[in-house]
Amino acid sequence: MTVREPIAVVGLDCRFPGARDAQEYWSLLMDGRDGTQRVPGERWDADRHHAAVPDAAHTAPEARPAGRSNTVRGGFITDPDAFDPGFFGIAPREAAAMDPQQRLLLQSSWRAIEDAALAPQDLAGTDTGVFVGVMANEWAFLQLADYDRITARHGSGNGYFMGANRVSYHLDLKGPSLAVDTACSSSLVAVHLAVNSLRAGECDHALAAGTNLIMTPVINIFYTQAGLSAPDGRCKPFSAAADGIGRAEGVAVLVLRRLSDALADRQPVYAVLKETGINQDGRSNGITAPNRFAQQQLIESVWRRAGVTADDIRFIEAHGTGTLLGDFIEAQALGELTSGRSGGSVALGSVKSNFGHAEGAAGIAGLIKAVLALHHRTVPPSRFADDENPKLDLAGRRLSLLKSPLRLPSGTVHAAVSSFGMGGSNAHAVLASAPRSVHRGRHPAPGVFTLSARTPERLRANLLAQADALARRPESQLAQLCWTSNRVKSRMPYRAAVSAADLPTLIAGLRKAAERAEQTARADRGRRGPSVAFAFTGQGSQHPGMTASWYRSCPAYAHHLDEIDKLLAPHVHRSVRDAVLDGDADADRARLAQPALFAVGYALAATLTEAGIIPSAVIGHSIGEFAAACAAGALDPADAARLVARRGALMDELPEDGGMLAVSLEAAEVELLLAGRERLFVAAVNGPRGTVVSGDLAELGSLEALLVERGVPVRRLAVSHAFHSPLMRPVVEEFRRECADVSDRRPALPVFSTVHGREPTGEETLDADYWARQITEPVRFAEAAGALLASGVTHVVEIGPRAVLTPLLSRLRADGGHAVSLHSAHPGEQAPGHRPQQLFGELWCAGLTPDWNLLYADADRVPRRLPPYLFDESFRSWRSGAAPAGPESSAPAVPLDADTTAVPSGADSGERRPPVPVGDVPDSLAALTRRLVCRIGGHDPRQVHDDDRLHEDLGFDSIRVMELKTRIEDALPQLGRLPIEDLLASLRTVADLVGYLRGQLADGGAPAVPVTAEGTR
Repeated sequence: MTVREPIAVVGLDCRFPGARDAQEYWSLLMDGRDGTQRVPGERWDADRHHAAVPDAAHTAPEARPAGRSNTVRGGFITDPDAFDPGFFGIAPREAAAMDPQQRLLLQSSWRAIEDAALAPQDLAGTDTGVFVGVMANEWAFLQLADYDRITARHGSGNGYFMGANRVSYHLDLKGPSLAVDTACSSSLVAVHLAVNSLRAGECDHALAAGTNLIMTPVINIFYTQAGLSAPDGRCKPFSAAADGIGRAEGVAVLVLRRLSDALADRQPVYAVLKETGINQDGRSNGITAPNRFAQQQLIESVWRRAGVTADDIRFIEAHGTGTLLGDFIEAQALGELTSGRSGGSVALGSVKSNFGHAEGAAGIAGLIKAVLALHHRTVPPSRFADDENPKLDLAGRRLSLLKSPLRLPSGTVHAAVSSFGMGGSNAHAVLASAPRSVHRGRHPAPGVFTLSARTPERLRANLLAQADALARRPESQLAQLCWTSNRVKSRMPYRAAVSAADLPTLIAGLRKAAERAEQTARADRGRRGPSVAFAFTGQGSQHPGMTASWYRSCPAYAHHLDEIDKLLAPHVHRSVRDAVLDGDADADRARLAQPALFAVGYALAATLTEAGIIPSAVIGHSIGEFAAACAAGALDPADAARLVARRGALMDELPEDGGMLAVSLEAAEVELLLAGRERLFVAAVNGPRGTVVSGDLAELGSLEALLVERGVPVRRLAVSHAFHSPLMRPVVEEFRRECADVSDRRPALPVFSTVHGREPTGEETLDADYWARQITEPVRFAEAAGALLASGVTHVVEIGPRAVLTPLLSRLRADGGHAVSLHSAHPGEQAPGHRPQQLFGELWCAGLTPDWNLLYADADRVPRRLPPYLFDESFRSWRSGAAPAGPESSAPAVPLDADTTAVPSGADSGERRPPVPVGDVPDSLAALTRRLVCRIGGHDPRQVHDDDRLHEDLGFDSIRVMELKTRIEDALPQLGRLPIEDLLASLRTVADLVGYLRGQLADGGAPAVPVTAEGTR
């Protein structure tokens, strides 16, 4: 049989006793620590259900106290009910009804996917499979014992199947989704099924998981009655002190891919699954007794299919429960395969020695131990190795318990993992170390690190976690780490972006961002998508070396500047690009300044457009209108390059006896001052108290002196001529002829003309007459920009080498009350060397979604692992095993009329609020609507906002919508029966629902519509 496609472990997350994540798990193993503890008080009263049975295995069953466990210890995780329901769009009431195992699986799945350097949102809609091993369902026992308290939420909150199905639902995964219960081998069997699904092509990614939660003493009592329970609650595998099982719990998720796919994507790989297999004991000495020969046959079969022998296996993670019979049979089965190996012994261990038997999660606990051992190339020591059971003859079987860590050699190393179920379902896996791959990034290379969270408080916590982690990373990975953050961490509403050219600066920036995280505004996610306008800067904004940082650090910009330079060179007779980057002494002369500004504007706009920042409107100031026309599709770049070069050359030939003066007065006031000054003209009106005068240098000087004497702020512009004045008329006809053969194309998007002061209408086009007229006409920027801002754009990006228009737009925005986000592509000479990265971060924080790849060379687009998301753990919902019929200890009963988040799953008994009298409308319809929404979902009213989406943010599924419909009809009986199809169409946000109800009330109520359980008919 040929060796089949290897499967890569590309991501993982876990929580086990004494370890909240994989890093703590590895530390627990390497330190050889004990993760067990006394039964926590919220689980059950351990003393009440305890009776000492010193040697349960040798005590007659009738002598074992009924209903009692012989231990008060076990392996428990902390805060098992901690959950972040809002993160997954789950209403608090629904979360309270969910089995905590579902909650743990959701969060662990998200973190595992992020650990794989993938954004969970990128897997949405894909054929990703979910395979969950689970054997405990004690939540259902506690929740469903009181029939009168059962609600619709309890159906989806319980059941093995929902462990997998809920992950698939909330992450929108379309591949196989199933739960597996083969008792203690459940999670390793789930891994086997995931491996086969990947190989069969049913899915391209698979989540293989295991979960176990101990909520009652039932299994403890069973183990005690069966003589299987260790009195001290600890497993001691292969030890002379072995005296039974100590129970444990935990959750773990692996992200699996075909190795070839992972390597093709340069994805980090922990280890490789070479082969897996399962079988059954059949008829052994008892249904719960292990079968040595079945175990041996399975291991032989898996090794053969993996193409390995005992000589290749360096260590084995055994099932190793610490029962005398189980350890003996497993040692026999392994020994038949290992006793004849050449070389030394095979290292043998079991993670159960560290915290106990995690039952449904036991197999994946051992698998992750093996994966991490191969990843770190070190096998952790085994607890109790100093007291090896001599009756097992491990040395004779070429097996050895590790008393200290074992360093693995270089090259490919193999390991094996076993997991056996109480009912006889066995699973085994062979692993190999990951193939070596080196992906060195450019050094130094800048980047922008992005991080997002659901709330400002979570943003702060995650920023600090990332800063701590980056402090341990090599400098050469800066750009790769930033690129990974852009890909993985950039989809939530509260955002922070830090650009840097070195790691210390980045780390300091993340910590500083954490300090101001509470003031972070929510990125715009309105129902109407963002609308971006480009504003192209005019002459006077040029400066030496302008946008050099873009050329150095953004490959896409360099490409576009090179391309436009090729179109300009035949007309300018030199490289405009070189003049721009080198700071040419002639940069202020029209013949060079105008082509240079056009080239920079064109390249910046093309780069942002390629990055997905696509303009829906443009505006240009003076020479900026040419690049704006190109962005709008009204001018071909080749034509524009020719026209701009000719325009600058013609103007440069005029006498240099003119200049321009910016005056802080209204245009009307300036006009009065110009009366009698025949060679001075208004050249631009940029805004209130923002007028530019153009004309003869001598007269301009006289005006300047007068204004200074009167205390009026003025500023000379760095220009060579009196642009936008009648002094430019000598070049107009020549330029008109130059424009004659330019095609008269309609722009593909709105152009707000600074000649007209508005968007062209009717037959007005950007034809030869327009471009000729533009030379002498004043720039009516304030009017055109006001029309632009009023058009509904949400973002304006200034395209040019200096922030000239942004301050003008800011004043116009304030005066007009427009909610517009303003940005400058390149703020000027003081712009940092990583300005492109900085701008992309600014635009992303403002709600846009740039294509981050444009900022990075191919060598820097390599995924690197970053710490996964830190969830909000303030939500709690638990039921104590001590009193199955009682309410949750951490979620006391709450009346339905109360507005609170602490709502127990059983409190929703269907009571209705007294109706508002017919003809009366509440003082605030919005307040009533929000109160009903909060009551049904159990939300804190302080955390519910008008733009919250009822489905995605507040967890309103079809059941909740029907309940909301009923509550609204009760509260507002004058509406009659609301058509469910209308209500669904109006349920995007809380504000939409309020608007719909207000409209219904204004119309005098809705017509009665018969309603069935499924909706209208």
